[in-house]
Amino acid sequence: MKSRDADILIVPGLGGSGPEHWQTRWEAKLSAARRVVQADWDHPDRDVWVAQILLAIDAAEKPVVLVAHSLGVVAAVFALRTAAPRRVAGAFLVAPPEEARVAGIPEVSANFRPYPREPLPCTAMLVASSDDPYCSLPAAAAMAEAWGATLLDAGAARHINSESGHGPWPEGLMSFAGFLSKL
Repeated sequence: MKSRDADILIVPGLGGSGPEHWQTRWEAKLSAARRVVQADWDHPDRDVWVAQILLAIDAAEKPVVLVAHSLGVVAAVFALRTAAPRRVAGAFLVAPPEEARVAGIPEVSANFRPYPREPLPCTAMLVASSDDPYCSLPAAAAMAEAWGATLLDAGAARHINSESGHGPWPEGLMSFAGFLSKL
């Protein structure tokens, strides 16, 4: 699949991925990409976030590919439990946080936990860093295994966001293109 053959839904995490974040840059670069907008980026509630993702999936005219980061990964995984599998062709999941880390963030509603542990109904790739302060690589590998996702070790890349130096993140875009080509 090529990017023009899909509706690419960008699913940011806590804070909404600012202007220098790779998700914002990909959204501007990929004509088929659009952001799933949340009413409150700073006090996320799982049910509200999932509802917005499902609305975006339902509005899509082409097969959907989710591109989620951090807490957006968790929301996307919850949404995929509800979304019609035929509507979502793939999920590119980057830097999910561990449950224990999410539990320690008072702004995040408790209904984000526990994480689903069932295989996802679509092809998925989980990209994780070996030194992410929000998730160890073994924890990310366990999530990938539970969700039936291919794990891509991004090396020492921290949380794979603008603060860790991943503004445009060209390596990630190349990995995403490879992921798309297999859908």
